[in-house]
Amino acid sequence: MRVPETLIWAAFFIQKVAGEYGMAHFSDKGKSKGKDYCIFFNSQWARLPQDLNKASRLQIYDLTASVLCSPSEVPEGGFPNRIPMVMRGNCTFYEKVRLAQLNGAKGLLIVSKDRLTPPAGNKSQYEEIDIPVALLSYADMLDISKTFGKGRLVAMYAPNEPVLDYNMVIIFLMAVGTVAIGGYWAGSRDSKKRYMKHKRDDGAEKQDEETVDVTPIMICVFVVMCCSMLVLLYFFYDSLAIWVIDIFCVASSVGLYSCLWPFVRRLPFCKCRIPENNLPYLHKRPQIRMLLLSAACISISVTWMVFRNEDQWAWVLQDALGIAFCLYMLKTVRLPTFKACTLLLVVLFVYDVFFVFITPFFTKSGESIMVEVAAGPSDSATHEKLPMVLKVPRLNSSPLALCDRPFSLLGFGDVLVPGLLVAYCHRFDILTQSSRIYFVACTIAYGIGLLITFVALAVMQMGQPALLYLVPCTLLTSLTVALWRRELPQFWTGSGFVPAIVLAPINCTQTAAPQTEGPSTKPEPQITEATNQSEDPPQDTPLADKEEDKSN
Repeated sequence: MRVPETLIWAAFFIQKVAGEYGMAHFSDKGKSKGKDYCIFFNSQWARLPQDLNKASRLQIYDLTASVLCSPSEVPEGGFPNRIPMVMRGNCTFYEKVRLAQLNGAKGLLIVSKDRLTPPAGNKSQYEEIDIPVALLSYADMLDISKTFGKGRLVAMYAPNEPVLDYNMVIIFLMAVGTVAIGGYWAGSRDSKKRYMKHKRDDGAEKQDEETVDVTPIMICVFVVMCCSMLVLLYFFYDSLAIWVIDIFCVASSVGLYSCLWPFVRRLPFCKCRIPENNLPYLHKRPQIRMLLLSAACISISVTWMVFRNEDQWAWVLQDALGIAFCLYMLKTVRLPTFKACTLLLVVLFVYDVFFVFITPFFTKSGESIMVEVAAGPSDSATHEKLPMVLKVPRLNSSPLALCDRPFSLLGFGDVLVPGLLVAYCHRFDILTQSSRIYFVACTIAYGIGLLITFVALAVMQMGQPALLYLVPCTLLTSLTVALWRRELPQFWTGSGFVPAIVLAPINCTQTAAPQTEGPSTKPEPQITEATNQSEDPPQDTPLADKEEDKSN
C-alpha cells in the first residue's frame, strides 16, 4: 500500500547542470500575448537571459523539413537575425549550429522526436559558437504550428528556479489537517466503542466499527511487501502501474464512503430499505441512501480514473480521494502500543532512507529507486503516474515546472505512518484523561517535522525522504511527554487498550439451585448486576474507566 509514497517530491527539484531547462516564448508578430514552451539547452554554447523582457524577440525560420547538416540545405540569403527551427538527426549538434551561425542566425531550435537531452560538444566547439542552441519537443512544434501564424516570434530565456513554491503551504495544510482529523477521529471512535460494546446495532454500524490491531509480525510482513513491490515497480513499471491505479480507485471509493457515511446517516430522508431479495450484497436489505452514497463514491473514483491525466483539475479529485483513503486507514488500522508504534516508524524510517539515498549507488542511471517510481520512469511507454501521493501544481512559473516537475508531491505514507502514532496518542489521552496533551504535542511535532523537510529541500536542492525528519520529531516528542508525565510504562505497553471482558446475559427464568446452609447469601445481587450491565451501556465516567482498568 505504501509503495512510492514515502518520498515527498519537490516540484522545485534543481537539475545537476544549472540552467539546462529553459523557456521559449512564442507569439505572433504585433501581439504581446504568447505562450511558453519547454526547451532543453546547454549553457556552455551560450547563456540565455534570465528575464523575458531582456530576451530578444526574433522571427522563426521554419526549416523543419530539413535537418540542416549540409550547406545545400541552407536557404538562399541564410538566416539573418532569425532563429531557424530544424529537425534533429543525421549529424552532430555542432555541425547544425555552426551552419546556422555562419549564415547569420541568432540562435537555433532543434526539434526532437526523442527524449530531450542537452546538446553536447567539446571545449573547442563551445569556444567557437556564440549563439544559443536548444532542443524543442516534436509535440510542442506541432502545437506551435497550429497556434501561431507564419510571422511568429520567439524569445528564449532561462529564469532562475524559486527556492520554495507557495503550493507547499497547501500541501502542509492538507497533510497536517489529515493527520489531526484522522488521529482525533480514530481516538474518539475507539472511546465510543469501549462504552458501547454491549449495545446491539444494525449491520452497517457494526461494519463501521471494525478495526485491525497491528502486530509486530504484521509490521515485518508489511515492510517486506513494500520493498518487494517497490523493486517490482522499478523493473516492471508499465505492467504494474495500471494495477496500482485500479487498486487506488477501489480503496479510495471505500475510504470516501466511510468518511461520508457518518454525515449522510444523519439526513432525515431515504431511510427506507430495498425489498427482500436473494441478490449478493443486497440480501441484507440496505437503506436506499447507502446505495446512493455508494454509487456517488464509485462515480467520483471512476471519473478521476478516466480523466486522471488532465493536469488542470484532476489533481483536485486525486487529493480528495487520497485524503479520504488516509482518513479511512487511520480509523481502521490501530497500533495497540507505543512499542508497536516505535517498531513501525523506525523500520519504515530505515526503508525510506535506504531507497532514497542508498539505491542510487546500485542503479545504472544513478537515480534512486524511490525517485524513479514516485515520479515515473522517464523512459516509460505509458507515461502513467502512480496516484499514491497528494499533489498540488506549482504556483510559480519556472522552466522546471513547465518541463519536468509541474507538481509538488507528498506520499500517502508520509501522512499515514506518523498519523497512526497521532491516533495512538489520542486514544491514550482519552484513557488517562490528560486533556489531549499527547495528541496535541504529537500533531504539532508532525507539523514541525514537515517544515524541516521543506527547509531541507530548499537547502539541499534535491528530493528528500520525509520520514527522515517526521519520525524523529513525532517519536521523540511523544516519548518526552510520557517521561515528563511519568507515564512511560503505561504509554509503552498501551495499558487499558485490552478490551474488557464482556459478560454474557443470564437467563433470568432459569431455576435457581437449592442453597446450602451457610453465611454466604449474595448470588442474587450479582446476577442482577450482570443482567443490568448486559442491557445498558456503561456510563462515560472516570469511575467506569477505573473499573475497566482493574478488570484488565
